[in-house]
Amino acid sequence: MSDTQFRHELAQQLRVDSVRASTEGGSGHPTSSMSAADLMAVLLDGHLRLDYAQPDDPHNDHLVFSKGHASPLYYAMLKAAGAITDEELLSFRKFGSRLEGHPTPRIPPTDVATGSLGQGLPVAVGLALAGQRLDRLPYRVWALCGDSEMAEGSIWEAFQHAGWAGLDNLTAIVDVNRLGQTRETMLGWDLEGYADRARAFGWHAIVLDGHDLDAIESAFAQARATTGRPTVLFARTLKGSGVDAVEDKPGKHGKPLEDPEAAIAELGGERDLRVEVAAPEKSAGPHQFTASDGDLPTWDLGEKEATRKAYGEALTALGGSRGDVVALDGEVSNSTNSGLFADAHPQRYFEMFIAEQQMVAAAVGMAARGWVPFASTFGAFLSRAYDFIRMAAVSRADLRLCGSHAGVAIGEDGPSQMALEDIAALRAVHGSAVLHPSDANQTARLVAEMADRPGISYLRTLRGKTEVRTPPEEDVHIGGSRVLCSSEQDDLTIVACGATVEEAMKAAQTLEADGIHVRVLDCYSIKPIDTETLISAAGHTQAILTVEDHWPEGGLGDAVLSALAEQPDRPVVRKLAVREMPVSGTPEELLHAAGIDAEGITDASRELLARRVAVASG
Repeated sequence: MSDTQFRHELAQQLRVDSVRASTEGGSGHPTSSMSAADLMAVLLDGHLRLDYAQPDDPHNDHLVFSKGHASPLYYAMLKAAGAITDEELLSFRKFGSRLEGHPTPRIPPTDVATGSLGQGLPVAVGLALAGQRLDRLPYRVWALCGDSEMAEGSIWEAFQHAGWAGLDNLTAIVDVNRLGQTRETMLGWDLEGYADRARAFGWHAIVLDGHDLDAIESAFAQARATTGRPTVLFARTLKGSGVDAVEDKPGKHGKPLEDPEAAIAELGGERDLRVEVAAPEKSAGPHQFTASDGDLPTWDLGEKEATRKAYGEALTALGGSRGDVVALDGEVSNSTNSGLFADAHPQRYFEMFIAEQQMVAAAVGMAARGWVPFASTFGAFLSRAYDFIRMAAVSRADLRLCGSHAGVAIGEDGPSQMALEDIAALRAVHGSAVLHPSDANQTARLVAEMADRPGISYLRTLRGKTEVRTPPEEDVHIGGSRVLCSSEQDDLTIVACGATVEEAMKAAQTLEADGIHVRVLDCYSIKPIDTETLISAAGHTQAILTVEDHWPEGGLGDAVLSALAEQPDRPVVRKLAVREMPVSGTPEELLHAAGIDAEGITDASRELLARRVAVASG
């Protein structure tokens, strides 16, 4: 048969298999899959360069299903390429199957998890940046998007950055089937309206009939030939294409077909076509950046330095000794100090501007290609990208985040700039590490540890300078802590982190002068927390006081309580935290107003111990 005839039959097979998989799974999105079947048939048979037998080959093209709910179509493509069997196709959405309701990297060659709309294209931008500037290989990145997700702001962050960066190795394919979950989309079939927006961002935009195989072939050929800018196809399609009972009809979203046998017959029956997907070009290996031996920076005891500055210096040193480390920042690099890395390693630094969703997505894309990304911004602003961080965990991504300007200790900038929810938010992410060093030497060691840690790691840094209390040679590690002072006669344990460590030490000195013995624990690793040291402190003291520059919900205090939850004889734990909405002021004024300065800690310690004595005697 001719190429066009084969592609027609292949598209029909993709539709049939989408119907079959969804029927077997008892749920799914067959109609959303059927609309894009012609687009994916032509891509698979002629333009995609991907060795499905070697999914980790760095030369492979990348296909990201931004409209992840069209997973039946994605899995049908895997079957057509010989990557999965028909038996596995029909395991769709069943417990234990690799074919989950939305794609994840459990099924190669899937780079990232999708399904939270608006994320696939931003991740594709990260993959394209890696191909253009890091790997320096000619692979292409293809992203299938739905028209409903064109309402997401993150999609337009991706359009803006890709256009600005001239990512001509990126092609977005927008399946404009007009129908969302509950109604018609904002623009319906106004393809020129979509195209005008894309062109304004510097893209080459092509408008076409998404069921015309020749038009699709021509559009893909144009995309591959376009240089200097990315290409987007806006393809007019029919949701549920090919089956009269659901074609272009509202109310059919996310449901298996009511009469799948009739639908399959209408589509021409089952087929078992196989596609010999083109192999990628392998003329050269991925680029490697040179590295040299180098040591992490250290600071002398008693010296004062901001942990945000230590982050920048440590990351720069790490970039010198490791050519796989890359840095991204949200246009605050002079505050986070990632600008030091940019100056030293400009080819591995990525300015993402004020677009935190795109920044995190780009880091996830780079991590999928084996690079070691560190992404930084103000801790408060990472909240905008929280869904991207959550989905990065679903992607099993290795991602390193740094949030500076934590808590009321930043001072006069006021509450809009104060990260006060970040510890709770990042603790809730699956498999995450949450780190809050109190001095520069701790920071440097933890940055190095983050580079080799799988999963998502978050480093919380401070704006102001703090005293270096950790010797350079001391072991600092994820899951550790430091006991700053202790004795056999300790009455109370104070657990602090970050800016409150110094306040806790001042309070301990005041209490010691009054004959109250205090153990101070610097809990620089909040997740995982040093449970063993906490249990020891709980067994040797009458009470525990936690002190944090964070809201009381979900932060250090709750981490300590969780660690001690199963201890049958644990002492009372009281949490000092920021409980009222802060305002502008000096760091000293704000710490005092929150009751987390030395005076507040001292008063709370006395009150807590007095209450314990009263309970014991009464």
